[in-house]
Amino acid sequence: MQFHHSRDLAWILAQIEQLAQFGQNKSGVTRLAFSPPDHQARQHVITIMQDMGLTVHTDAIGNIIGRFTPNGISADTPAVVTGSHLDTVPAGGKYDGVLGVVCSLAALRRLKTYEELRHPIEVVVFAAEESSRFEIAAIGSKAMAGLVKTAVWKRLKDADGIALADELQTLGLQTEHIETAARPANSIKCFVELHIEQGRVLEQGRVDIGIVDRISALTRLKITVAGTPGHAGGAAIEDRQDALVSAAMIVLAVRNIAVEYEYQGAVATVTILKTHPGVSNVIPGQVEMWVDIRGNEQEYIVEILQEIKDAVSSIADEYDTPVAIAVLSSEKPINLDDTLNQTIEAICTKLKLTSLRLDSRTGHDTMSLAHIAPSALVVVPCQDGISHNSSEYVAPENIAAGLEVLTETLYFLAK
Repeated sequence: MQFHHSRDLAWILAQIEQLAQFGQNKSGVTRLAFSPPDHQARQHVITIMQDMGLTVHTDAIGNIIGRFTPNGISADTPAVVTGSHLDTVPAGGKYDGVLGVVCSLAALRRLKTYEELRHPIEVVVFAAEESSRFEIAAIGSKAMAGLVKTAVWKRLKDADGIALADELQTLGLQTEHIETAARPANSIKCFVELHIEQGRVLEQGRVDIGIVDRISALTRLKITVAGTPGHAGGAAIEDRQDALVSAAMIVLAVRNIAVEYEYQGAVATVTILKTHPGVSNVIPGQVEMWVDIRGNEQEYIVEILQEIKDAVSSIADEYDTPVAIAVLSSEKPINLDDTLNQTIEAICTKLKLTSLRLDSRTGHDTMSLAHIAPSALVVVPCQDGISHNSSEYVAPENIAAGLEVLTETLYFLAK
């Protein structure tokens, strides 16, 4: 295959900049799932897909699917699927998710001209990959993989009390129908996602391409500490039930437990802390905190969870502040397809690009698709490993390398 490097790369860079305009502010890019900026970005990509001559439709959860079916190929032939997401965390960057979407479109623009294809190729924009708005990650890809929890999802609301069900209605969708987003058996031959690494392994090793063997599991907790509000000046220290003091001890405990397990590929982080009533002269009477636990081995996740529970129990007793722990999500590590990874490795060698097998501690839509089809995750270096941040940056030469590998991989799988 021959690549028009400069033309393809210039188009990709232009699209990344264009998509960054939807939700850009002085803090970065804020394009929460199903928000007005997300709708703008989604419509922009739909227009690109239509201009490419793809068959475009939106499924019952809001995933956008652009499909190219080669001439003479049955519509029932399993599709080679690629794609990523457009939604961001608050004050996020330009490349997370977007790079995979735009490079997938660029790859398909090239592949459409090849006559050897024997499988349809689909580019998917997965809805609501980030958990920033509704606290559950990869909503769109989970629905596509048949991993829906309809009763739970019907109740999902964001911090402003807006329901996921209401946001879906803005797209003409109803939560009662989201189970129909599940793909029929054998409709997907395989799935390949291109993404930024969100770490420094590739950059530090000066490696062009990362091929992910395993994606860490995510367990997310909500811990609520109950105390007694009181006057910050009038209440004696020894008489207080200060929920924030207990919460602070829990934050330190989580960090210390995480240190013990990091060498085993696991980590734990307190990500959100909310105090109530949140008044400058009142002792906090309640604190809510969210804990993110990730690991490559299920046994270590379970051990971390138990150690956190034990530490929380001891702190609650010592400071007389009752604590409740709710498990919001609990997933298992996902092993990706080794045969597919070997193929990608061979393609990297053919293209004279260096590659490295590695594990990912960041979650992706690939985790969902791996439940229903052989799946692979290809990652490219990002500067200083920074992501979920306005400083997120991927050098053009790394984008070009990722595009070449993705295009060659899709071509090999679809011919």
